[in-house]
Amino acid sequence: MAANRKVIISCAVTGAIHTPSMSPHLPVTPDEIVEQSLAAAEAGATILHLHARDPETGKPTQDPDAFRQFLPRIKQATGAVINLTTGGSPHMSVAERLRPAAELKPEVASLNMGSMNFGLYPMLDRFSEFKHDWEREHLENSRDLVFRNTFKDIEHILTTCGANGTRFEFECYDTSHLYTLKHFVDRGLVKAPFLAEDVAHMKRTADRLFGDQYVWSVLGAGKSQMAIAAIAAAQGGNVRVGLEDSLWIAPGQLAESNADQVRRVREILEGLSLNVATPDEARAMLALKGGSDVGF
Repeated sequence: MAANRKVIISCAVTGAIHTPSMSPHLPVTPDEIVEQSLAAAEAGATILHLHARDPETGKPTQDPDAFRQFLPRIKQATGAVINLTTGGSPHMSVAERLRPAAELKPEVASLNMGSMNFGLYPMLDRFSEFKHDWEREHLENSRDLVFRNTFKDIEHILTTCGANGTRFEFECYDTSHLYTLKHFVDRGLVKAPFLAEDVAHMKRTADRLFGDQYVWSVLGAGKSQMAIAAIAAAQGGNVRVGLEDSLWIAPGQLAESNADQVRRVREILEGLSLNVATPDEARAMLALKGGSDVGF
């Protein structure tokens, strides 16, 4: 049966954590985001998780017009499922973070399931020079940063995007976030099946709360990326890679593209005799509305 299981590969193409000075391969401009997204899809990515950046400075932006510079081009060139962030950057307000998903009505949107400390400042010890003034400030200010995701915030995102038929990738960073998700399931604001993204040791809690009514995926940040993907796949989960989560392909070696990471994780899956889900298979697994019913 394991040989017949289909595994969803998500690729988080650029994110809002890493800054342009950290890697010359991090996509920033619309053309770069399009090129790397399509290459990742060609390499086997089922879902493309997308953020936008200012093309001049590389600073994260949630201006819907910035997303419009690349979303139609990606949609026209690939059938991959498109997942838009509602996390944006932890420095942004909830209203700002919500705008792209609310206006552009994607098949899937990410949704963080709780407030948390979000310290990026340790990266200051690894990078001493920055191309843009905002990069150092972005990292330094995270010493005193709470990434806000209150019950009110989550409910607002659920009802706003849910009204457009958007499904959610629920990002759970610890077991308390799983209990928050269960709260919204109990209230009827979240309907199964749903995609919960958690780490492997949280799976038993998720099983107790949700039984078999959820689909799960994991990401590993930095050097843990591929090891955690392998563990998750072996335990029945789906996987996520991409330059949002790790800039590396091997110890001391920068990944030259998102596609490099997709190919590497696909090799891991094939080594486990697992098959990669096609976008349409993922749509069926996650009960998505389809790519023809989006706002871009």
